[in-house]
Amino acid sequence: MPDLPSKTAPVTAGPRPAASPPPTARTTETSAGKTEAPRVAVASLVGTTIEYYDFAVYGTASALVLGPAFFPSGNATVSSLAAFLTFAAAFLSRPLGVVLFGTIGDRLGRRRALVASLLLMGVATVGVGLLPTYETAGLLAPVLLVTLRLLQGVSMGGEWGGAVLLAAEHAPPGRRALYASIPQAGPSLGFLLSTAVILPTLNIVGRDGFVDWAWRIPFLLSTVLVVVGLWVRTTVSESPVFDATANRTTQPQPAPAPGPAPAPGPASAIASAPATASRFPLVTLLKRYPGRVLLGTGAAIGGSAVYYLTIVYSISYGPKELGIPQNTMLTAASVGAAAGIAITLPVAKLSDRIGRRPVMLAGAVGCVVWAVPMYASLSSRDGLVITGAYTVGLMFLALMFSPVAAFLPELFPARLRYTGASAAFILANTLGGGFAPLVATWLNSHWESPLVLGFYTGTLCLLSLLCLLALPETRDQEFDI
Repeated sequence: MPDLPSKTAPVTAGPRPAASPPPTARTTETSAGKTEAPRVAVASLVGTTIEYYDFAVYGTASALVLGPAFFPSGNATVSSLAAFLTFAAAFLSRPLGVVLFGTIGDRLGRRRALVASLLLMGVATVGVGLLPTYETAGLLAPVLLVTLRLLQGVSMGGEWGGAVLLAAEHAPPGRRALYASIPQAGPSLGFLLSTAVILPTLNIVGRDGFVDWAWRIPFLLSTVLVVVGLWVRTTVSESPVFDATANRTTQPQPAPAPGPAPAPGPASAIASAPATASRFPLVTLLKRYPGRVLLGTGAAIGGSAVYYLTIVYSISYGPKELGIPQNTMLTAASVGAAAGIAITLPVAKLSDRIGRRPVMLAGAVGCVVWAVPMYASLSSRDGLVITGAYTVGLMFLALMFSPVAAFLPELFPARLRYTGASAAFILANTLGGGFAPLVATWLNSHWESPLVLGFYTGTLCLLSLLCLLALPETRDQEFDI
């Protein structure tokens, strides 16, 4: 497996052209980072929050109403499975988003990819809010729902990688994880925002009113959020790292110095990295860094399972199978998500000081140990017990997911970084998160105990722990190659 890109001594070359050399990512970073980086990080956060708000609204709606509205059946489990299968369909289309937006982001720029992905998500989400139900349109209704879900998935495939890259590549030296972690709070903020819309709507119109018509409100409100997000994203500058590498590829390159070829090692690994934008970044990525993609996917897979089983599946499972009030489950998940957000920046700052792996390993160990107690708390049916267990679990999740926003991009060179980071994270989300509600529903149809959720999640978190042990520390990797 190739070594990570690292700083090397300059190669001796003949006379340079009279023109000044193009700016490097480091010089651009130093001059622009102090003024631009905070604004870019906030813009990235706004975008990820909106995208995950849209996704969380669908996840909550699928748990509450979309099954009977679009997949009517005499069996409640079958309806729920159909709704969650539609939820999983969006994850199946995420790899297409990685290919599409990764190519745009690595060839044309991070910002262009992010604007396009946000616009696509907005159109798809508002479309769901306008759909006719099965009662009105018959089979056309679920077909249209699945189509819009696939478009949402394509959008999400390009969102995460671009958002964290734009923030990380603008970050001042030594603060990369801190800035990259800001958009990483978007998933939890998006869930909180969706809950802030759904809970009052439920309380005002009642469950019957929500099931009948008011479920559309959270989807339609996405229009306002997307307009704000597009305005914010179009006002920030392109990544200085992307600009520097793009400029470098258009400048005449000096001839190599005569003499023997360098010995194999980190320098030759850097030399083998693509100097120009690959026409098909994903193909180049899989040829050069297959081990990094697989291990990066494994490193994030356990956290994805924790997030989606807590935020999506348990909100449906608790009320339907255990008789826990809906508001209790939403409140427990919301408090836990807020606690995770509260420690996201301090955790990222710590990883900038001591490294990514120690922090992420601590989170993985915590998730392995806490997975069974966290979901076992559902058996108590006590709101305070469940809230406390979820809070601890989602804080362990923050230890894993706050540094990963810098860790995954640092595994790949600049011209493959959008595609590489997106591929690893999206595969982890698809395998560990997208299918988690389906797997959990099937497990609970055979073993009627929330303990199976803990064993399932703990196994995936153990896989993440092993992958993290196999990967190197990346804190000191430069971003200018």
